[in-house]
Amino acid sequence: MTIGVSRRAAVVLAIMLAGIGATAEAQERYALVVAGVAGGEKFAENHKKWTASLESLLTKRLAFAPDHVTILSESASPASAATRENVTRALASFTQRVKADDTLVIFLIGHGTADSTTAKFNLVGPDMEAKEWKAALEGLAGRLVFVDTTSSSFPFVQAMAGKNRVVIAATDSASQRYDTVFPEYFIEALTQSTNADADKNGRLSVWEAFVYASQAVKAAFEQKGTLVTERSVIDDNGDGVAKEATAATGSDGVLAKTTFLDAEPASTAANAAVAGLERQRVALEARIEELKGRKDQMPAGQYEEEFEKLAVELAQVSAKIRSAK
Repeated sequence: MTIGVSRRAAVVLAIMLAGIGATAEAQERYALVVAGVAGGEKFAENHKKWTASLESLLTKRLAFAPDHVTILSESASPASAATRENVTRALASFTQRVKADDTLVIFLIGHGTADSTTAKFNLVGPDMEAKEWKAALEGLAGRLVFVDTTSSSFPFVQAMAGKNRVVIAATDSASQRYDTVFPEYFIEALTQSTNADADKNGRLSVWEAFVYASQAVKAAFEQKGTLVTERSVIDDNGDGVAKEATAATGSDGVLAKTTFLDAEPASTAANAAVAGLERQRVALEARIEELKGRKDQMPAGQYEEEFEKLAVELAQVSAKIRSAK
């Protein structure tokens, strides 16, 4: 194989990815937003605002089916209060409903606590430990995007890590007990998706939202001239090692980069043949991202060969999609 051929494949691939974007793998999308105990009027105001924003984003902008979204909060009626009983009931329902090709997104808003042995999310009444969240989601068949925006959220990364899971925490230390601003900017990324869409493909990945929020948090502290007290981290390769966006290498970030919260393009619902081709394209794009993550562990020749093979295959599928429309 020549360098020229490899470069041509890279150019073809870059043009295609820029022009067509990626398609979400999920067939159905579900969401659980839990806003726990606020612990003060100031906090309650922010939590209420963030919860309302997420509910609106999920059901309107991101087009989640209303019956696929569950909101539990401190001020809600008993049936929708952020209690251990309601949380465990909701999680049990999701583990039954969510299929292998589906995605479940969980947002935690509020306060967290942690010591040398235990990490908890503060609920109305008894709190839930990280290990309890893990146990409640043990049978989940689909993809999980778990976003813990609270203080002392770091231990949740290791607890919730696993195959087909993207786990995000607002802090890089269990000892970071200050109220966080991460939820403000993560929601801002979802709201102002054009600004957060780094590759400008018209869609916002979970990775892009995470990077946008991480950078915005840092900028906010710098603008105030104060010490940065929170650094968000992510794990999406199942090893339980939390990393900041700037430190992610290899397979870190691959799953988050190919996970989207918005609905599939309308064409997939209108044309069954195109839908099948687009699913093939998604699978190829995911394989390319995974291959890029393994590049440093592969001989150069092997990487170039596999990369070009996938690029050509992607070009063929993309051509079929264009001719079928």
